[in-house]
Amino acid sequence: MKNRSKSMKLLPYLLVAPAVMILTIFYIYPILYNVYLSFFTWNMRGPMKFAGLDNYIELFKGRDFLGTLSNTLLYMVMDVTLVMVLAMLLALFLQKNTFINRFIQTLSFTPNIISLISVSLIWMWLMNTDTGLFNYLLSLIGAGPVGWLTDKQVALFSLVLVSVWKSVGFNALIITSALGSIPAHLYEAAALDNASKQSVFFQITLKMISPTLFFLILMNIIGSFQVFETINIMTQGGPANATNTLIFSIYKQSFEYYRVGYAAAMAVVLMAIVGLITIFYFKALNRRVHYR
Repeated sequence: MKNRSKSMKLLPYLLVAPAVMILTIFYIYPILYNVYLSFFTWNMRGPMKFAGLDNYIELFKGRDFLGTLSNTLLYMVMDVTLVMVLAMLLALFLQKNTFINRFIQTLSFTPNIISLISVSLIWMWLMNTDTGLFNYLLSLIGAGPVGWLTDKQVALFSLVLVSVWKSVGFNALIITSALGSIPAHLYEAAALDNASKQSVFFQITLKMISPTLFFLILMNIIGSFQVFETINIMTQGGPANATNTLIFSIYKQSFEYYRVGYAAAMAVVLMAIVGLITIFYFKALNRRVHYR
């Protein structure tokens, strides 16, 4: 009986052991090793040389890093704001279960199943300064050509457009599901009280789907910090570093300039920024979320 009792006590630990091993090997160890690398100078070929805090000091003294950080934060703000606003509007429009709404819902979700490489190539053609569709349409109304990917004032916003086009349908689909879960009797009670449309939207609709919005905003913030494929294919960080973000800069420092320690320091700073934003986000908004 004693052996059986001991086995039952060990059973939960044995069941979670594979998951703990996977987390340790593929998540915790790479993070710790990256922090370790950030204190060394290494070009992937010779021996590693201990550099102390030199990589971090160089990071914050250089203008390139601050410019890259500025691009990343600007991209995050524009991307998350546009995606959430447009997804909310689309979800409200698609609330009614009609054939046209179901067709539009399917159409809006389609970009999400296309690979980012294909999406990037399609948008490169659309935004081509000389032969692209956008500039051709502008020429029909007498407007001059726009350097969608070559003008440093416009290029970052062009990449945001690509991200928004790809993400809105997915976010709208989840918000539509959340809207469908709101109990009908709440709207009936509001109608009996002659509540205004604004009150119904803010006090019932927005409040009841706040957990879903809270989750989507957080996922979009984290996703916007990880943008890489569209930059790598469409602009290579140009023109004049206008679209160079932290993730793309880490890739270039690691695999083009072979400055592994410096890139690791950038990755540590990026991880700290995402962590701080996430903590601030939870502190600021978690109490406003209405959990049923």
